[in-house]
Amino acid sequence: MTGPTEGRDPQGVGRFDVPQQSPAADADPARRNGHRPAAQVAPTPTPTPADEVDTAATDEPVGADADASVDASTPGGTPPAVADRPGDHWDRKVANGLAFLRRRLAGDYEVDEFGFDPELTDAVFHPLLRLLYRDWFRTEVSGVEHVPVDGPALVVGNHSGTVALDALILSAALHDKHPAHRYLRLLGADLVFRMPVVSELARKTGGTVACNPDAERLLGGGDLVGVFPEGFKGIGKLYADRYKLQRFGRGGFVSAALRTGTPIVPVAIVGGEEIYPMLADIKPLARLLKLPYFPVTPTFPWLGPLGMVPLPSKWLIEFCPPIPTAHLTDSADDPLVVFNLADQVRETIQQTLHTLLERRPDPFGP
Repeated sequence: MTGPTEGRDPQGVGRFDVPQQSPAADADPARRNGHRPAAQVAPTPTPTPADEVDTAATDEPVGADADASVDASTPGGTPPAVADRPGDHWDRKVANGLAFLRRRLAGDYEVDEFGFDPELTDAVFHPLLRLLYRDWFRTEVSGVEHVPVDGPALVVGNHSGTVALDALILSAALHDKHPAHRYLRLLGADLVFRMPVVSELARKTGGTVACNPDAERLLGGGDLVGVFPEGFKGIGKLYADRYKLQRFGRGGFVSAALRTGTPIVPVAIVGGEEIYPMLADIKPLARLLKLPYFPVTPTFPWLGPLGMVPLPSKWLIEFCPPIPTAHLTDSADDPLVVFNLADQVRETIQQTLHTLLERRPDPFGP
Protein backbone atom coordinates (compact mmCIF):
# COMPACT_ATOMS: atom_id res chain seq x y z
CA MET A 1 0.00 0.00 0.00
CA THR A 2 1.52 3.33 -1.09
CA GLY A 3 -1.03 5.84 0.11
CA PRO A 4 -1.96 6.94 3.62
CA THR A 5 -4.20 4.57 5.45
CA GLU A 6 -6.23 4.86 8.59
CA GLY A 7 -5.39 2.51 11.40
CA ARG A 8 -5.77 1.90 15.09
CA ASP A 9 -3.26 1.10 17.72
CA PRO A 10 -2.98 -2.58 18.68
CA GLN A 11 -5.16 -2.14 21.80
CA GLY A 12 -7.88 -0.28 19.93
CA VAL A 13 -7.78 2.67 22.31
CA GLY A 14 -6.72 5.59 20.11
CA ARG A 15 -6.76 6.40 16.40
CA PHE A 16 -3.93 7.79 14.38
CA ASP A 17 -3.10 8.35 10.76
CA VAL A 18 0.36 7.15 9.81
CA PRO A 19 1.57 7.13 6.19
CA GLN A 20 2.65 3.60 5.29
CA GLN A 21 5.36 3.17 2.66
CA SER A 22 6.87 0.10 1.12
CA PRO A 23 10.59 -0.34 1.79
CA ALA A 24 12.94 0.46 -1.05
CA ALA A 25 14.48 -2.37 -3.00
CA ASP A 26 17.99 -1.50 -1.83
CA ALA A 27 16.94 -1.18 1.78
CA ASP A 28 18.55 -3.18 4.56
CA PRO A 29 17.20 -6.76 4.68
CA ALA A 30 15.94 -6.17 8.17
CA ARG A 31 13.89 -3.22 6.94
CA ARG A 32 12.56 -5.16 3.93
CA ASN A 33 11.28 -7.84 6.30
CA GLY A 34 9.53 -5.29 8.47
CA HIS A 35 12.04 -5.52 11.39
CA ARG A 36 13.86 -2.72 13.10
CA PRO A 37 17.59 -2.88 13.90
CA ALA A 38 18.16 -3.15 17.66
CA ALA A 39 20.23 0.06 17.79
CA GLN A 40 17.53 2.15 16.14
CA VAL A 41 14.40 3.47 17.78
CA ALA A 42 11.15 4.07 16.04
CA PRO A 43 10.11 7.71 15.96
CA THR A 44 7.18 8.58 18.15
CA PRO A 45 4.07 9.43 16.11
CA THR A 46 2.96 13.02 16.54
CA PRO A 47 -0.53 13.04 18.06
CA THR A 48 -3.20 15.26 16.64
CA PRO A 49 -5.58 17.23 18.85
CA ALA A 50 -8.45 15.09 17.68
CA ASP A 51 -6.83 11.72 18.03
CA GLU A 52 -4.15 11.59 20.76
CA VAL A 53 -1.98 8.55 21.06
CA ASP A 54 -2.29 6.46 24.22
CA THR A 55 1.34 5.59 24.77
CA ALA A 56 0.42 3.21 27.54
CA ALA A 57 -1.33 1.02 25.01
CA THR A 58 1.53 0.71 22.51
CA ASP A 59 3.70 -2.37 22.33
CA GLU A 60 7.04 -0.50 22.49
CA PRO A 61 8.25 1.98 25.19
CA VAL A 62 8.29 5.54 23.90
CA GLY A 63 11.45 7.55 24.44
CA ALA A 64 15.03 8.00 23.38
CA ASP A 65 16.24 4.75 24.97
CA ALA A 66 14.40 1.70 23.77
CA ASP A 67 16.24 -0.60 26.17
CA ALA A 68 15.05 1.16 29.34
CA SER A 69 11.47 0.18 30.07
CA VAL A 70 9.46 2.71 32.05
CA ASP A 71 6.57 1.85 34.29
CA ALA A 72 3.80 4.17 33.11
CA SER A 73 1.93 3.64 36.36
CA THR A 74 4.50 5.61 38.37
CA PRO A 75 4.26 9.42 38.47
CA GLY A 76 6.45 11.09 35.89
CA GLY A 77 7.45 7.75 34.42
CA THR A 78 10.05 7.10 37.20
CA PRO A 79 10.86 3.43 37.71
CA PRO A 80 9.86 2.19 41.15
CA ALA A 81 12.63 1.79 43.75
CA VAL A 82 13.73 -1.81 44.20
CA ALA A 83 13.97 -2.90 47.82
CA ASP A 84 17.04 -4.78 48.99
CA ARG A 85 16.66 -8.51 48.98
CA PRO A 86 17.51 -10.43 52.16
CA GLY A 87 20.85 -11.52 50.73
CA ASP A 88 21.97 -8.03 49.68
CA HIS A 89 23.13 -7.10 53.21
CA TRP A 90 25.43 -10.10 53.41
CA ASP A 91 26.61 -9.54 49.85
CA ARG A 92 27.79 -6.07 50.85
CA LYS A 93 29.48 -7.45 53.96
CA VAL A 94 31.36 -10.03 51.91
CA ALA A 95 32.34 -7.42 49.32
CA ASN A 96 33.58 -5.05 52.02
CA GLY A 97 35.51 -7.85 53.67
CA LEU A 98 37.20 -8.81 50.42
CA ALA A 99 38.06 -5.18 49.72
CA PHE A 100 39.55 -4.89 53.22
CA LEU A 101 41.69 -8.00 52.70
CA ARG A 102 42.83 -6.71 49.32
CA ARG A 103 43.98 -3.43 50.87
CA ARG A 104 45.77 -5.21 53.69
CA LEU A 105 47.59 -7.61 51.35
CA ALA A 106 48.53 -4.77 49.03
CA GLY A 107 49.79 -2.63 51.91
CA ASP A 108 47.31 0.12 51.06
CA TYR A 109 46.84 1.43 54.61
CA GLU A 110 48.50 3.92 56.95
CA VAL A 111 49.97 3.75 60.44
CA ASP A 112 51.40 6.57 62.53
CA GLU A 113 54.85 6.82 64.08
CA PHE A 114 53.76 4.64 67.01
CA GLY A 115 52.33 1.89 64.77
CA PHE A 116 48.66 2.79 65.32
CA ASP A 117 46.41 1.33 62.61
CA PRO A 118 42.94 2.99 62.72
CA GLU A 119 41.47 0.87 59.92
CA LEU A 120 42.42 -2.43 61.57
CA THR A 121 41.19 -1.16 64.93
CA ASP A 122 37.77 -0.19 63.54
CA ALA A 123 37.36 -3.30 61.38
CA VAL A 124 38.62 -6.03 63.73
CA PHE A 125 39.38 -5.05 67.33
CA HIS A 126 36.50 -2.73 68.18
CA PRO A 127 33.78 -5.10 66.88
CA LEU A 128 35.16 -7.87 69.10
CA LEU A 129 35.41 -5.60 72.13
CA ARG A 130 31.92 -4.28 71.39
CA LEU A 131 30.50 -7.77 71.89
CA LEU A 132 32.20 -7.92 75.29
CA TYR A 133 31.33 -4.52 76.73
CA ARG A 134 27.83 -4.26 75.27
CA ASP A 135 26.46 -7.81 75.35
CA TRP A 136 28.57 -9.75 77.85
CA PHE A 137 29.30 -7.06 80.47
CA ARG A 138 26.19 -4.91 79.77
CA THR A 139 28.30 -1.79 80.27
CA GLU A 140 26.73 1.56 81.14
CA VAL A 141 28.80 4.66 80.33
CA SER A 142 28.14 8.08 81.86
CA GLY A 143 29.88 11.45 81.95
CA VAL A 144 31.34 11.10 78.45
CA GLU A 145 30.58 14.80 77.93
CA HIS A 146 33.53 15.54 80.23
CA VAL A 147 35.93 14.18 77.61
CA PRO A 148 36.97 17.01 75.24
CA VAL A 149 35.56 16.90 71.72
CA ASP A 150 38.98 17.82 70.35
CA GLY A 151 42.43 18.55 71.69
CA PRO A 152 44.49 16.56 74.19
CA ALA A 153 43.38 15.10 77.50
CA LEU A 154 44.85 12.58 79.92
CA VAL A 155 42.29 9.95 80.96
CA VAL A 156 43.31 8.36 84.30
CA GLY A 157 41.50 5.24 85.53
CA ASN A 158 41.59 2.54 88.19
CA HIS A 159 43.07 -0.84 87.23
CA SER A 160 41.64 -4.24 88.16
CA GLY A 161 40.59 -7.65 86.97
CA THR A 162 43.70 -9.95 86.98
CA VAL A 163 43.78 -9.50 83.17
CA ALA A 164 43.81 -5.90 81.93
CA LEU A 165 40.55 -6.06 80.03
CA ASP A 166 39.40 -2.81 81.64
CA ALA A 167 41.84 -0.78 79.52
CA LEU A 168 40.56 -2.35 76.28
CA ILE A 169 36.91 -2.04 77.27
CA LEU A 170 37.44 1.62 78.22
CA SER A 171 39.02 2.46 74.87
CA ALA A 172 36.25 0.77 72.84
CA ALA A 173 33.39 2.19 74.92
CA LEU A 174 34.83 5.71 74.78
CA HIS A 175 35.21 5.52 71.00
CA ASP A 176 31.61 4.35 70.54
CA LYS A 177 29.95 6.68 73.05
CA HIS A 178 31.91 9.86 72.38
CA PRO A 179 30.21 12.22 69.88
CA ALA A 180 33.51 12.65 68.00
CA HIS A 181 34.37 8.90 68.23
CA ARG A 182 37.84 9.64 69.54
CA TYR A 183 40.54 7.03 69.94
CA LEU A 184 42.14 6.46 73.35
CA ARG A 185 45.91 5.94 73.12
CA LEU A 186 46.74 3.57 75.98
CA LEU A 187 50.04 3.57 77.87
CA GLY A 188 51.17 0.05 78.79
CA ALA A 189 53.85 -1.54 80.96
CA ASP A 190 57.16 -2.75 79.53
CA LEU A 191 56.02 -6.39 79.90
CA VAL A 192 53.23 -5.83 77.38
CA PHE A 193 55.72 -4.76 74.72
CA ARG A 194 58.11 -7.63 75.40
CA MET A 195 55.54 -10.28 74.51
CA PRO A 196 55.74 -11.21 70.78
CA VAL A 197 52.07 -11.24 69.73
CA VAL A 198 50.66 -8.97 72.42
CA SER A 199 53.20 -6.27 71.61
CA GLU A 200 52.15 -6.11 67.96
CA LEU A 201 48.45 -6.01 68.83
CA ALA A 202 49.04 -3.26 71.39
CA ARG A 203 50.87 -1.14 68.82
CA LYS A 204 48.19 -1.68 66.16
CA THR A 205 45.43 -0.54 68.53
CA GLY A 206 47.25 2.66 69.48
CA GLY A 207 49.17 1.63 72.59
CA THR A 208 52.71 2.61 73.50
CA VAL A 209 55.13 2.29 76.41
CA ALA A 210 54.16 4.10 79.59
CA CYS A 211 56.94 6.68 79.66
CA ASN A 212 56.86 10.46 79.84
CA PRO A 213 58.45 11.14 76.41
CA ASP A 214 55.84 9.06 74.55
CA ALA A 215 52.99 10.47 76.62
CA GLU A 216 54.10 14.04 76.01
CA ARG A 217 54.45 13.45 72.25
CA LEU A 218 50.92 12.07 72.06
CA LEU A 219 49.48 14.87 74.18
CA GLY A 220 51.41 17.44 72.16
CA GLY A 221 49.79 16.02 69.03
CA GLY A 222 46.27 16.52 70.43
CA ASP A 223 45.49 12.88 71.29
CA LEU A 224 43.52 11.34 74.12
CA VAL A 225 45.92 9.36 76.29
CA GLY A 226 44.82 6.68 78.76
CA VAL A 227 46.91 5.71 81.77
CA PHE A 228 46.39 3.40 84.78
CA PRO A 229 48.84 4.56 87.47
CA GLU A 230 48.26 1.50 89.73
CA GLY A 231 49.93 -0.74 87.16
CA PHE A 232 50.33 -4.41 88.09
CA LYS A 233 49.55 -3.59 91.72
CA GLY A 234 46.01 -2.79 90.62
CA ILE A 235 45.23 -5.75 88.37
CA GLY A 236 47.16 -8.23 90.57
CA LYS A 237 45.47 -7.50 93.90
CA LEU A 238 43.34 -10.09 95.69
CA TYR A 239 39.56 -10.11 95.47
CA ALA A 240 39.42 -9.21 99.17
CA ASP A 241 40.99 -5.84 98.26
CA ARG A 242 38.64 -5.11 95.37
CA TYR A 243 37.95 -1.47 94.53
CA LYS A 244 40.63 -0.24 96.95
CA LEU A 245 42.99 1.91 94.92
CA GLN A 246 46.67 1.11 95.23
CA ARG A 247 49.48 3.65 95.28
CA PHE A 248 49.76 5.81 92.16
CA GLY A 249 53.53 5.55 91.89
CA ARG A 250 55.57 8.74 91.66
CA GLY A 251 53.00 10.69 89.65
CA GLY A 252 54.76 10.56 86.29
CA PHE A 253 51.43 10.93 84.50
CA VAL A 254 50.85 14.22 86.32
CA SER A 255 54.22 15.56 85.16
CA ALA A 256 53.35 14.77 81.53
CA ALA A 257 50.02 16.59 81.88
CA LEU A 258 51.64 19.60 83.53
CA ARG A 259 54.35 19.98 80.89
CA THR A 260 51.77 20.03 78.11
CA GLY A 261 49.04 21.93 80.00
CA THR A 262 46.65 19.03 79.40
CA PRO A 263 43.48 18.56 81.47
CA ILE A 264 43.23 15.34 83.48
CA VAL A 265 39.95 13.38 83.23
CA PRO A 266 39.54 10.83 86.07
CA VAL A 267 37.46 7.76 85.20
CA ALA A 268 36.06 5.12 87.56
CA ILE A 269 35.42 1.56 86.32
CA VAL A 270 33.25 -0.86 88.29
CA GLY A 271 32.90 -4.47 87.14
CA GLY A 272 36.45 -5.45 86.30
CA GLU A 273 37.16 -6.91 89.76
CA GLU A 274 34.58 -9.69 89.30
CA ILE A 275 35.56 -11.07 85.88
CA TYR A 276 38.50 -13.09 87.33
CA PRO A 277 38.20 -12.99 91.13
CA MET A 278 41.78 -13.52 92.32
CA LEU A 279 41.81 -15.76 95.39
CA ALA A 280 45.55 -16.37 95.67
CA ASP A 281 48.89 -15.58 94.05
CA ILE A 282 51.44 -18.38 93.58
CA LYS A 283 54.57 -16.24 93.87
CA PRO A 284 57.21 -19.00 93.27
CA LEU A 285 55.52 -19.94 90.00
CA ALA A 286 55.26 -16.27 89.04
CA ARG A 287 59.02 -15.81 89.60
CA LEU A 288 59.75 -18.93 87.58
CA LEU A 289 57.69 -17.64 84.64
CA LYS A 290 58.96 -14.06 85.13
CA LEU A 291 55.45 -12.75 85.66
CA PRO A 292 54.34 -10.12 88.17
CA TYR A 293 51.90 -12.65 89.70
CA PHE A 294 50.34 -16.05 88.99
CA PRO A 295 46.60 -15.87 89.77
CA VAL A 296 44.35 -18.52 91.22
CA THR A 297 40.67 -17.86 90.54
CA PRO A 298 37.51 -19.97 90.98
CA THR A 299 37.94 -21.20 87.39
CA PHE A 300 41.69 -20.94 86.70
CA PRO A 301 43.80 -23.08 86.49
CA TRP A 302 41.23 -25.74 87.39
CA LEU A 303 39.27 -25.55 84.12
CA GLY A 304 42.27 -24.99 81.84
CA PRO A 305 41.51 -22.75 78.85
CA LEU A 306 37.86 -22.46 79.91
CA GLY A 307 39.08 -20.70 83.02
CA MET A 308 40.08 -17.75 80.82
CA VAL A 309 36.44 -16.97 79.99
CA PRO A 310 35.55 -13.84 82.02
CA LEU A 311 32.54 -13.96 84.31
CA PRO A 312 29.63 -11.79 83.06
CA SER A 313 29.74 -9.05 85.68
CA LYS A 314 27.81 -5.81 85.32
CA TRP A 315 30.08 -2.85 84.37
CA LEU A 316 29.65 0.84 85.11
CA ILE A 317 32.04 3.45 83.69
CA GLU A 318 31.85 7.10 84.72
CA PHE A 319 34.03 9.95 83.45
CA CYS A 320 34.54 12.68 86.05
CA PRO A 321 34.85 16.44 85.39
CA PRO A 322 38.30 17.35 84.06
CA ILE A 323 40.97 18.83 86.32
CA PRO A 324 42.72 21.74 84.53
CA THR A 325 46.51 21.97 84.59
CA ALA A 326 47.24 24.87 82.22
CA HIS A 327 47.88 27.22 85.17
CA LEU A 328 50.47 24.84 86.65
CA THR A 329 52.79 24.32 83.67
CA ASP A 330 55.67 26.02 85.51
CA SER A 331 55.36 23.52 88.39
CA ALA A 332 55.89 20.33 86.38
CA ASP A 333 59.12 19.59 88.29
CA ASP A 334 57.79 20.55 91.72
CA PRO A 335 57.33 17.28 93.69
CA LEU A 336 54.81 18.83 96.05
CA VAL A 337 52.55 20.04 93.24
CA VAL A 338 52.83 16.71 91.43
CA PHE A 339 52.02 14.73 94.59
CA ASN A 340 49.02 16.91 95.50
CA LEU A 341 47.54 16.70 92.01
CA ALA A 342 48.05 12.92 91.85
CA ASP A 343 46.37 12.57 95.24
CA GLN A 344 43.44 14.69 94.03
CA VAL A 345 42.97 12.44 91.01
CA ARG A 346 43.21 9.29 93.14
CA GLU A 347 40.68 10.58 95.68
CA THR A 348 38.25 11.58 92.91
CA ILE A 349 38.35 8.09 91.42
CA GLN A 350 37.98 6.40 94.82
CA GLN A 351 34.92 8.44 95.77
CA THR A 352 33.34 7.80 92.38
CA LEU A 353 33.92 4.06 92.80
CA HIS A 354 31.98 4.12 96.08
CA THR A 355 29.09 5.93 94.37
CA LEU A 356 29.00 3.46 91.48
CA LEU A 357 29.07 0.46 93.84
CA GLU A 358 25.97 1.84 95.58
CA ARG A 359 24.24 2.02 92.20
CA ARG A 360 25.20 -1.57 91.44
CA PRO A 361 24.38 -3.70 94.50
CA ASP A 362 24.45 -6.98 92.54
CA PRO A 363 27.73 -7.62 90.63
CA PHE A 364 25.97 -10.00 88.23
CA GLY A 365 22.60 -8.28 88.05
CA PRO A 366 20.91 -6.93 84.90
